[in-house]
Amino acid sequence: MKKILILMTLCLTLEGCIFVVGAAAGAAAVAAVYDHRTIERTLEDTQIANTITERLKTASSASWDQSHIEVTTFHHVVLLSGETPYASYRAQAEHIAQSVRNVARVYNQITVQNPTSSLTRTSDTWITTKIKTQMLANEELKSGNIKVVTENGTVFLMGIVSRSQADIAVDIAKEASGVQRVVKVFQYKE
Repeated sequence: MKKILILMTLCLTLEGCIFVVGAAAGAAAVAAVYDHRTIERTLEDTQIANTITERLKTASSASWDQSHIEVTTFHHVVLLSGETPYASYRAQAEHIAQSVRNVARVYNQITVQNPTSSLTRTSDTWITTKIKTQMLANEELKSGNIKVVTENGTVFLMGIVSRSQADIAVDIAKEASGVQRVVKVFQYKE
């Protein structure tokens, strides 16, 4: 019973565990479809994201306060998304992410512009929910590890998948209304 309680607590508190839909502090929509990472790997990914976020906040609190930046980590791959009005802060964010221990790769998708509105972020959450629902209903994706991140109408797909699963996931994402662009941030298994 104690192990079940610990597992349930972890699933409720960790981003990306089982079928979690969440976003840190009202940020971009994030969801994992059939996440098969080990608890250790999930904890490592969470620690990486938390470390990067904390370093971004302390690097330049004025830039952080005027930006909307999301840090998403899956299998030691980091996706930086969101908006900042400062090109220098975008570059600094990438440098900070690359300097964190155990980071395998960084995809910097932060755009240089004013942060999106809460209405846009709500729309992003809805887009992610629609895509995740379609992916959960697809038998061929049930063995895949796919994280969906939506930022200002752009859908980022992360995870470890086969090339055919990647194609299916992209097709599902493209069909969702409100999607302007789909970006693959996949690691391929052969």
